[in-house]
Amino acid sequence: MLKFTEEHEWLKVEDGVATVGITEHAAGQLGDLVFVELPEAGATFAKGDSAATVESVKAASDVYCPLDGEIIEVNQAIVDDPSLVNGDPHGAAWFFKLKLADPRSADGLLDEAAYKELVG
Repeated sequence: MLKFTEEHEWLKVEDGVATVGITEHAAGQLGDLVFVELPEAGATFAKGDSAATVESVKAASDVYCPLDGEIIEVNQAIVDDPSLVNGDPHGAAWFFKLKLADPRSADGLLDEAAYKELVG
């Protein structure tokens, strides 16, 4: 089950670990990505901290950590080929895996219907 943030990140939570990426809406708004910078495995972030950066031909944008936790894995494939994010933002182009400090905290995020309403 996917959860979403108002800052256009998606999360897929399994066994206390959230796989995090940016939404199709965000990828479309940014345009063709040319650069992705990811956090280091082992780094810890609080909800709302800037955890990654993406740059497109139009703009640079932060990707925020959706919940408190520790980065346990990053997706090197999108660093090597940022266009993956435009082609498959909800699949192969995840950004990082976050071991959640409190797995129940994901319950407070938006579900797909609420996110679709947000982006209208």
